[in-house]
Amino acid sequence: MSEKIIAVESVEPVELYGVNDHKLNLLKKYFPKLRIVARGYSIKLIGDEAEIERFEKKLELLVDYYHKNGVLSENAIERLLGQAGDNIIEKLEDAGNDVIVFGNSGMVIKAKTPNQRKMVDGIMKNDMLFAVGPAGTGKTYTAVALAVRALKNKEVKRIILTRPAVEAGENLGFLPGDLKEKLDPYLQPLYDALYDMIPMDKLNQYLETKVIQIAPLAFMRGRTLDNAFVILDEAQNTTESQMKMFLTRMGASAKFIITGDGSQVDLPRNQPSGLPQALRIVKGIKGIEVIYLDGSDVIRHRLVKEIVAKYDTMLHDTSNKPPVEKRPYHKKEEEKK
Repeated sequence: MSEKIIAVESVEPVELYGVNDHKLNLLKKYFPKLRIVARGYSIKLIGDEAEIERFEKKLELLVDYYHKNGVLSENAIERLLGQAGDNIIEKLEDAGNDVIVFGNSGMVIKAKTPNQRKMVDGIMKNDMLFAVGPAGTGKTYTAVALAVRALKNKEVKRIILTRPAVEAGENLGFLPGDLKEKLDPYLQPLYDALYDMIPMDKLNQYLETKVIQIAPLAFMRGRTLDNAFVILDEAQNTTESQMKMFLTRMGASAKFIITGDGSQVDLPRNQPSGLPQALRIVKGIKGIEVIYLDGSDVIRHRLVKEIVAKYDTMLHDTSNKPPVEKRPYHKKEEEKK
């Protein structure tokens, strides 16, 4: 019979033990052979030495999870200790760089495709990364996960997420509300990703203190973005001058990810997208990597993958293009000639 006292000073007792010791009682359920007595920031263990060692490893895992996510729910404890069994630490280590960050309720957010893994590796080796590909390939979601990881690891002091507020067939001016209420729908995909990764109260705190900033691209003009992880989403809807403006905002100790889909440009017909020009300009510059995602990276519903493939086929097959519609004859047009 062995006895050991473990100091847990980096986590508030109520976060680790739960209200009325609910979490602690759940933890005890997985170690019935141990006597576990928790008092403040220390835990006293009485039992077999091997069992005490196993408990220490599990506790380290829970504490690490809490530091990365800012919360430790009962569901997360079940997930980390129950479902994965004794080999969870080894399994997480085997996953390597696939695991980007732990989300809410024990959600494991990881790179799911080869090109998403390239994004993870690419931003570790470079300060600027372009991720270009069709809808559903996880460009934005992976980029936001990488930003959240950098913030939790204290690699940056803030996250800045931006998008060009370009109308996709709808008139922004006729929407009700003030400027923020009109612009928020354009930025909703960025909020959605954050809701998966950061507890709501913590996210609201970050937004209020501007640790996380979400704003239209026009609001970036004149700023120098230091010690920040910055994501430009929907970059295909930037003009050439807007793209130049954004790329030159980069300050010291910053990471930039630019995501876009060249097949979904919503700019006016006579306005060229800034994304293709930027890709040509940055080619060969050390510290910048460009990753192209494709249909094999689509991780939404299986139908999305098939739809993307069909669109690609039609775009490259001129025989399927309908004939150009001739406009009806108008006398006024003839008179103009």
